[in-house]
Amino acid sequence: MKPLIAVWFSCGVASAVAAKLTIEQYGDTHEVRLINNPVTEEDPDNLRFKRDVEAWLGVEIESAINPKYPDCSAEAVWRDRRFMNGIHGAPCTVELKKHARQAWESLNLFNFALDNKLVMGFTVEERARHERFVLTERPNLLPVLIDAGLTKADCHSLVMAAGIHPPAIYAEGYPNANCIGCVKATSPTYWNLVRRTRPEVFAARATLSRELGARLVRYQGARIFLDELPAEAVGAPLKTMDFECGIFCEETVV
Repeated sequence: MKPLIAVWFSCGVASAVAAKLTIEQYGDTHEVRLINNPVTEEDPDNLRFKRDVEAWLGVEIESAINPKYPDCSAEAVWRDRRFMNGIHGAPCTVELKKHARQAWESLNLFNFALDNKLVMGFTVEERARHERFVLTERPNLLPVLIDAGLTKADCHSLVMAAGIHPPAIYAEGYPNANCIGCVKATSPTYWNLVRRTRPEVFAARATLSRELGARLVRYQGARIFLDELPAEAVGAPLKTMDFECGIFCEETVV
């Protein structure tokens, strides 16, 4: 019985390339399985990208779902938990990513003592995130993209060279393929991008954040409600922000 490598596929270009490298490097010695945490609030084109990657790699990408939230809806989590974000992170990440991963590991007997490994799409720009995960979460995380010296731009190029269009959300200016209207983000730059490109999402987040008392955006040194944010407000450029939603609960962006 071969040891297992679980590649957590986020519907982003980096995790797609990480999956390809893992299969190429470890396919003969390990059982390599690709797993995705579906989230209702992601752009529908993410599913098209997932199918294209399956065809590219010749594998099926599994789904890991928290049985408590079978509809995989972040909004359902926010309403159920009665908050959207806090000092310990976002409940949607905990329920739809972390607890879904733990459910998958339990069902698949993912035993870390058996030389099983994890792979995530950390690129060379994210070496610090990888090192933090190794120290605080999982020591068995394989840095396949970092070892290959690949950047996010490199991953985009490799995916496109394979004839696969990246998820449509990138073309709208978003830095990753996360949910649209990610409640981990606090930047006015991000939220005004959502307001421009997906006004219905911005309106829904503004309404629910008022209902739950969640001040999601930081503006001029203070946390405010989304409906208080001036439409012309800007903050840090999106490329410097780090709020990608992975399978672990990361700290909030400030």
